[in-house]
Amino acid sequence: MKKEIIYTDKAPEAIGPYSQGVKYNGFVYTSGQIPFDVEKGALVTSGIQDEVHQVMKNVKSILEAAGTTTDNIVKATIFLKDLNDFTAVNEVYASYFNNTNFPARECVEVARLPRDVNVEISVIAIA
Repeated sequence: MKKEIIYTDKAPEAIGPYSQGVKYNGFVYTSGQIPFDVEKGALVTSGIQDEVHQVMKNVKSILEAAGTTTDNIVKATIFLKDLNDFTAVNEVYASYFNNTNFPARECVEVARLPRDVNVEISVIAIA
């Protein structure tokens, strides 16, 4: 089996030696997405809920470029700068799934994220 590199201009370009996503053996693995709006060319900094919406839009764009959807996410990892944002993050995150189709997930607080953002999310989805 050969891995396929996933790229879309609807999500932020990689800022290091990694790909936006990789499809392999029936799964899509996304790199961590931050709240960067490619249309505006800027970070979304208007609050954690807006930031999570932008992150999930970026994740969704990568999954669509790989031929799949958020309905097929099986695992998500959420990194937060402040775990006090957990409830607000959950409210937005949950809106991207139907109420019985949530993926497995962990959510951890970290000291710092790329570009000093407040949230980063990566997922694994069925291709």
